[in-house]
Amino acid sequence: MTAAHEEGLDLPEDEGRLRLVMSVPLAILYLIAGFFLYTALSIRPSGGWDDGARAAIALSCVLTLLAGGTAAGLVALPSVRRAMGWWWTAPAPVLGVVAVIRWVTME
Repeated sequence: MTAAHEEGLDLPEDEGRLRLVMSVPLAILYLIAGFFLYTALSIRPSGGWDDGARAAIALSCVLTLLAGGTAAGLVALPSVRRAMGWWWTAPAPVLGVVAVIRWVTME
């Protein structure tokens, strides 16, 4: 064991492993958020009386916001942020803005 490991210092190869390990759950969370956003965008109410479709759109938008927010919150953790960088949070606001626009402008 090297002196750097004994002192608890992060080495570049440790950072690379952390980046690889953390990219998998982040990518999965963003894919889940993207799926729910796609669902929200693809559902079309049959008319003004179609409350079921409107509820499904609202639920899909909420789930998009939750999954994207969870991923962004995970990146905001200090130990993860050091290895991942802020650009990993970029999909969250994009997904969130589109979900909010869809939620507000339900047809």
